Amino acid sequence: MFRARNLFSVIKIISPWNVSHVLVTQEINIARPLLLYSPLTQLRNHYSTDGSQKVCDNDENPSRQTSHPTLKNSSGSRPTHENVKLKEWTPVEINPFKASPYSINPKASSNEKCTPSSSLGQLPHPQGSSQDNEKKNNQKKKRMLLFGLLVASASLGALYYVGMGRESDKQKTSKKKSKKGGAVDFKDPRTSKDIPKNVPYLLIGGGTASFTAFRAIKSSDPTAKVLIVSNEPYYPYMRPPLSKEIWFNDELTLPTNLTFKQWNGSERSLFYEPEDFYINCKDLMNSENGGVAIARGWTITHLDVTEKLAFLEDGEPIKYDKCLIATGATPKISPVFEVASADEALKNHIKLYRNIDDFKDVFESFNGSKSVAVVGGGFLGSELACAFGRKDHKRNKKIYQIFKETGNMGKILPEYLSLWTSDKVRAEGVQVLPKTEIIDVKSKNKKVELTLSSGKTLTVDFVVVTVGVEPNTELAQKSDLEVDPDLGGYIVNTELQARTDLYVAGDCACFYDPRLGRRRIEHHDHAVVSGRLAGENMTGSRHPYWHQSMFWSDLGPEVGYEAIGIVDSSLPTVGVFAKQTDKDTPQAIVDQTGESDRSKTEQLPEECEKYLSEEEKEKLKETKKLLPNPDNGEDYGKGVIFYLRNDVVVGIVLWNVFNRMSIARQVLKDQKRYDDLNEVAKLFNIHGEE
Repeated sequence: MFRARNLFSVIKIISPWNVSHVLVTQEINIARPLLLYSPLTQLRNHYSTDGSQKVCDNDENPSRQTSHPTLKNSSGSRPTHENVKLKEWTPVEINPFKASPYSINPKASSNEKCTPSSSLGQLPHPQGSSQDNEKKNNQKKKRMLLFGLLVASASLGALYYVGMGRESDKQKTSKKKSKKGGAVDFKDPRTSKDIPKNVPYLLIGGGTASFTAFRAIKSSDPTAKVLIVSNEPYYPYMRPPLSKEIWFNDELTLPTNLTFKQWNGSERSLFYEPEDFYINCKDLMNSENGGVAIARGWTITHLDVTEKLAFLEDGEPIKYDKCLIATGATPKISPVFEVASADEALKNHIKLYRNIDDFKDVFESFNGSKSVAVVGGGFLGSELACAFGRKDHKRNKKIYQIFKETGNMGKILPEYLSLWTSDKVRAEGVQVLPKTEIIDVKSKNKKVELTLSSGKTLTVDFVVVTVGVEPNTELAQKSDLEVDPDLGGYIVNTELQARTDLYVAGDCACFYDPRLGRRRIEHHDHAVVSGRLAGENMTGSRHPYWHQSMFWSDLGPEVGYEAIGIVDSSLPTVGVFAKQTDKDTPQAIVDQTGESDRSKTEQLPEECEKYLSEEEKEKLKETKKLLPNPDNGEDYGKGVIFYLRNDVVVGIVLWNVFNRMSIARQVLKDQKRYDDLNEVAKLFNIHGEE
C-alpha cells in the first residue's frame, strides 16, 4: 500500500516534462514552444501608438470570438489574417504525446487596427522542414521518456526498499504488542461471513464458565449446536495453574504447548480440549451430530434482548434461541499505577496478570530481570510471589511483595493465620512488606522507582499489580441489562437468568443465593458450578443456585487451603487445629485424587508476633483461647476455621484438610447454631483415622 500510494507523486517529481496549462484554444505541439508564449502573452496589454485601446482589447462587445490564424472555420477553409479577432483565451492542458493539429501560417497579414509589436509572422522560423523538425522532436521525446523511466525505476526500487523496511518495523511493533497485550489482530474466522448468523445456543466469552455450560448443554441435548464468541485468541483453558503449577519447573523457557506438571509428576495441558475437538465455525450448522465452534478474537458489542440478536464488532447480527453471557473480569489497576502507565518509559514495566499472554510476558520479564515487585496481598499476589521465590531457587533476584494489610490474604484469613502465612511466604525468598502503600511511581535508569508510604524507595525492573478484578459489564448499557451498584456484575435471579432466554455465569454474574443472599464470586470453581447450572437451565431445567462453590489457594509446598461460603476476616471466627499426618502431604493428595498440588504446613513460628502492635498482641491472646495449645503437642499443621454471622456458620476454611468439601457444604446448608464447634470439627476427621 505504501508503494502504490506514493508511485504517482514520485513519477511527477522526477518527470522531465512540466505538464501545465497555457492560454490557447486547442492542444498544440510541444515542438514549437516559441509560437505559444511570446505573442499570446503580450496581446492582453498591447496598445496603439496613439494611446487608444486596440480592437483586441475592446470589452464593449459581450459576445467574444475566439480564433486562431490556423484554425479552420465551419466551412472547412482556412481563415485569412484579416478575419482574426483575438479577444478571449481558453486554458487547455498540453499533451506532449500528441502532434499539434495546427500549422502556423507565417505569411498571414497583420490586422491594420490591431498590429501587435511581435506578430506571429515576425517570429523566427524553425530551420529545416517541418517533417525533419517533427522527427527530431520525436527522437528527443523518446530519449527523455527513456531517461524518465530509468529514473522512475531507480526511485521505485528505493521506495520498495524503504517500504519493506517500514513494513518490517510494523511487524516488529506488532510482535511487541502481541507480547504485551495478546494477538490484538487475531481473528478466526477472519471475516464475520464465516460465523453462523442463526444458532440455537450462543455463549459470549471463552472461559471456564462457557466451556462447562457447553458440556451441560451437550449432556441434555446431544446434537446441540453451540457457538462461542471469545475475544481471546486461545481455546478455553484453565486459569488457576497460571499462578501455581506452571511456574513450578526448573526450565528457563516457556513451557512447551503450555503444559505443566503436577506435584505427582503427571503432565497436563492448560487447555480443556485439543484443537481438533472443536468444529469450524462455517461448518457448525451443517454438522449432523452438533458440536461447539469458537469464533476467536471476536467481540459482541451489544444485544437486542427482545429480538434475540447479538451484534459483532463489525455490526453483523447473530440470531440466537438461548444466550449465555460469561465475559469474566478484568484486572484492576490502582490509581498511582494507572497514572504511571501513561509514561512511555514506564508502561512496559508495569504489568497486570490475568491470561496466557500476561503469563508469557511476565515469564520472559522475570527471566531477564534482577528484581521484581508484586503489589497486592490477596490470592493472586501471594501465589505469584511464592511462585517467583520458588523459580529463583538460587536466590539471585530480589523479590518484593507489597500490600497494605497486616499479613498475606488478610481480607480472608484470621489475623493470626494471615501473619503465619506471611512468614511462610518469606521462607520462599520473598521480602514481604505489609502495612505499606505505594504513593509514587517514577522511571529511573530504565527501571521503576517506587516511593513507599514509609518514606523509603525501591527500585525494581518491573512491577506486577494484583489488586483484584472488576466484572466485564460493557454489554449492560446498550443492551438494557441491570448491574448491581455495590457488588458489580449483571443482576440475575437464583436460576442465573437476567432476561427471557438470557443467562449469566462466572465472574460477571451477581446472583441470588437462597441461603447467603446476593453474591458475586470470582473463583474457578464458581465458574464451573454456575456455568454448568446455566447450561442445564438453557436446555429447559429450572434449577436454583444451591450448590456452594469452593476456592483454593496454594503457596508453594508449605501452605494450601480450600474455602467455601463467605470467608471474611472481619467476621468472628473459630479455628480448630490438629497435627499433620503423612496422609496430609501434597504428594499423597495428588496421588489419591489426580488433582493439583496441596501443601504441607508447619507450626506457627514464635517470631511471628514481633510484627504485632501491643493492641494486636492483646487481641491475639483472646483469639488464641479458641485455638489448640502447641505446648500440648498440637500445631497448625491442619485445621478448620469457621466464619460466623449471627452465630450461624456462613463460611469454612479447610487448612490442609482435603477431600472434605462435601461435609463443609452440608454444614453451610444446615444453617444451624452450634454450641460447640469442636464437635463440628470432628466431622472433618482432623484428629485421627476414618
